[in-house]
Amino acid sequence: MTLPPPTAERTLKHVRSVQLGGYKRSDGRWDIEARLTDVKDQDYLLSSGLRKRGEAVHDMWLRVTIDSRMGIVDAVASTDAMPYVGHCDRITPAYRQLIGLNLFHGFRTAVKTLFRSTRGCSHLSELAMFLPTAALQTFASDVPDNDDSGHKPYQLDRCHALESHSDAVRQYYPRWYRGQKPG
Repeated sequence: MTLPPPTAERTLKHVRSVQLGGYKRSDGRWDIEARLTDVKDQDYLLSSGLRKRGEAVHDMWLRVTIDSRMGIVDAVASTDAMPYVGHCDRITPAYRQLIGLNLFHGFRTAVKTLFRSTRGCSHLSELAMFLPTAALQTFASDVPDNDDSGHKPYQLDRCHALESHSDAVRQYYPRWYRGQKPG
């Protein structure tokens, strides 16, 4: 199901795209890459100059290399298009501070602390927030979601549909179903 039709005529002004990719490396580690682009559907005048229609205002990348425990062992950021060339891109080395963090243990809080206010790029920090779930989906590619290893599947009790008392858990993960929610 898509969104219902809009209730008024509209003109497209801006498109932000976020793309995430997860890669299994030959050394047993994983790369999670995130890219953000902002494009205007009309010429866009900035203090730093004109961006032609369709030309990226932002084109930014963030990649972390993680181990099997979701620990970040390497991190790199890149800014290919930006409003203020020679200024915006100065912050990319700061994202090496992600090294040593764990995507599943306090990661988002650490990103907010490390890169708050002028200590980071709002766009790169926004990209970082997508990394934990992208990593989870990447790891899921190698583990059947109904693997009966005796460990509760990670996705259970992390969203409303897969709450242990839900019909979905009863149907798809009966071992982990906890009956009607007390109420």
